[in-house]
Parts: sequence; structure tokens; C-alpha cells
Amino acid sequence: MNATLASKPPTDFPADFVWGVATSAFQIEGAPAADGKGPSIWDSFCQRPGTIADNSSGDIACDHYRLWESDLDLIAGLGVDAYRFSVSWPRVRPGGAGAWNAKGLDFYERLVDGLLERGLKAYLTLNHWDLPDELQAQGGWAHRDTVHRFVEYARGMATHLGDRLSAITTHNEPWVMAVLGHETGLFAPGIKDRAVAMQAAHHLLLSHGLALQALRADGCRSELGIVLNLAPVQPATDSPEDLAQARLEDGRLLRWYMDPLLRGAYPQDVLDFLGADVPQVQPGDLQAIAAPMDYLGVNYYSRSVASAAGPWDVHRGGREITEMGWEVYPEGLTELLLRLHRDYALPPVYITENGGAFPDKLANGQVHDADRTRYLAQHIAAVADAMRQGVPMKGYMVWSLLDNFEWASGYAKRFGIVHVDYETQHRTLKDSALWYRAFLQGQRAARGVQKRLEAALPEL
Repeated sequence: MNATLASKPPTDFPADFVWGVATSAFQIEGAPAADGKGPSIWDSFCQRPGTIADNSSGDIACDHYRLWESDLDLIAGLGVDAYRFSVSWPRVRPGGAGAWNAKGLDFYERLVDGLLERGLKAYLTLNHWDLPDELQAQGGWAHRDTVHRFVEYARGMATHLGDRLSAITTHNEPWVMAVLGHETGLFAPGIKDRAVAMQAAHHLLLSHGLALQALRADGCRSELGIVLNLAPVQPATDSPEDLAQARLEDGRLLRWYMDPLLRGAYPQDVLDFLGADVPQVQPGDLQAIAAPMDYLGVNYYSRSVASAAGPWDVHRGGREITEMGWEVYPEGLTELLLRLHRDYALPPVYITENGGAFPDKLANGQVHDADRTRYLAQHIAAVADAMRQGVPMKGYMVWSLLDNFEWASGYAKRFGIVHVDYETQHRTLKDSALWYRAFLQGQRAARGVQKRLEAALPEL
């Protein structure tokens, strides 16, 4: 690998800064019915004709349910501090309520213990989109009862694993579940109804707040938080129309989630825009949503550009474009973090997902993904820039550890720093993984120097 392919990020991150990699259950585990697992909404969604670009499913994915031990060895070999993963709710409680599945729980017990044995911190996400199908049949996230089933699930997982977890995330990207799952129908469960989407968004936030309250009442000692997909929303032009469109899109993407979480209220301009589609909010809901968090997770991939004339042509920005059709825009991450720091009383912040899908090619046992290496280096530098300006950053996690099932895109898009041959399940470290490992070695060396200096201070 040519070290000049990427600008060198700074090495002045604090010693307690957490470096990691991330995955999610449905995208890597496979084994959709093994050992008593029940179906999720994504299992059912994949069976509908035309929903997945390559007509694939998550039935095998990366076969992580079988290969988890070698995958943990791979993670440990990268030199990261932490692994962010999700639990498949229908694997541990197939109906979403009722009986727990001992074999499913045992899998995550082994996974967490395996992480700790390798010196890795476990960062668990409770809901990365794979709601049990039985709960969807009863109304899913649009039904208030699902809120209470989620709290039960959260308490159960904390009971089984909480003593070994560094952190528990309630939900990953509620905007995606609400809007793509219930308004546009592009993701599971495939509903196209804005009113249903906004009710689902409210219930996701409410279940987060109630789960935090319940876990703290139970004495859970893990850090507790939520993960949001956020981006700076910039107007295409300075016209009043584009400025207004940007304000609205910012409201629906960012303020609809950040405001209730950290201010205890939904943004009034978005409520006005929604009209009859506003969610039903019961007394006490907003106070519950605003339960104090130990951290906020931010997933960042690119900026958003708003135009009143319709969708903005991403190629107009003159930037490199990923396989997902997203601009490579690292300065947007600094802009986003500074804006959050300015507008909200932030808890410590993790970048819980950051990465890019690029046209990788495996040749002679190697993947030379200079584009991804450059992407990661630039975005890590953007995090450092935000930290220097006062943003309380706590960690950074690459998305993704493995090439995997990329939701409605199937297997056509590869985000991993580790290449997966889906026929053989063979894993190959890409150049980006080798770069990340070398970068983390530099971080550890810097930490060692810092510790030696601190130890010498009393003598100076």
C-alpha cells in the first residue's frame, strides 16, 4: 500500500479516545432461522419482489453467526479498542414479546465474552432496524405497544449482558426507520404513509427515553445513548426558496430528533409543515424522550444540498462520488459537529459510523482501495478539527468492518475495510484496513509517549 495515498491525520487524539469498527446483525449474521430465531421485518421485506436491487436477501450475508470467532480475531488484529454491533431482537425474543430464546441469548453471551477475552470493548445496539415480524403484524413502530415491548427487550438484554458492555445504544438512525421504512417505503417494512412515519418516529424516540429510564432504575452501569444519522443541510443557492427548503430539510433530518432529545420539544416549523400528519404525543412523552444521555452517536457520510426546484444533482458539487451516489465531503463533518456543539448542550459524542462504498476489486489476494483510505483519513482529520474547536468527541468507528448486505442495495455496494467473497466467505484485509491498523499503531505509540510524560511530571 502506498502511504502517500492519504493525507496523514493528526496523532494528538486523547489517550481515552475510542477507536473502533461497526457492523449490524442483519447485515452480517445470516442464519435467519437457526436455533429458534424468528423472522424480522427485513426477512419478510426481502421476500417481496422488487425490493432488493439484486434480488438477494440476508439469509447468508457474511455467515457471521457461524464465523464469529474468526471475525473477532480479525477485529482484534486491527488494533481497535472497540466493536460496535447490534443484537437481532427476533433472535433473542422471536415474537418481540413472550418467551426468550436461550440459544439466541447464548450467541451474544459468547460474542461479548469473546470480545472481552481479546481486550475489546463491547458497544451494543439494541435496534438496528430488524423489528420482529410479529410486532409489525400488530402495528410495529406506529403502535404504542411496541414502545413497551422495546423497553422489556432493553431490560432483558441489560440483565444478560449489561455487566460486560461498555455502552448500550437504543436505536440506530430512527430517521431511516421512520422515513425510509414508513414514508417512502424503500426500506422495511415498506409502508408509504407520512402520518404513520411520524408516529413511528415519535414512538422510536419515546421508547429510547423510557428504556434509558428503566435501565438506570435497574442499575445498569453501561453508558447509554442513541445514534442518529445527521448531515449539514446546505441550500443549493441563496434564493429565499432554497433557503426555506434547506431549513425544512434540516428540521426533518436533524432538529426533529435533536430537539426533543436535548430540548424536550419538537421543532414548531416542522410541526406546522406536517399539519394533520403530526404524531399523537401523550402527556409526559417529551419529558421521557429528554432523559439524560451518556453519549450521542453520530453517523456521517456526506452533506445534503436542498433545492426548491427538486433533487439536487450531486455531480454539480465537483466532488468525488461514492458508489451510493454520495459526495465525499469531509469538511461537512466538522461543520456538522460544530453546529451541534453550538446549538445544543451535547453529551460526549462518538462518530459511530463513517465510511464509503467504492468499486473494489480483489486481485492477487489484495484490494487497493485508495479512495476509501483517503476518505477515512480525511474524515478522521475532520473529527480532530472539531475537537480542537471544543466539540466533546469521545470516539470514532469505521463503517464497516465487513462488506455485507447493504439493505435495499443488496450485495452490490461494498462499505467494508475487509473484503468478503460471498461464495467462499473468505475475508481479505483491504488496503484501507491495513492503513487503519497502521494509523492506530501510531495512536498507541503516541499514547505511550503521553503516559511516559505524565509519569515523569512529578520528577520535573
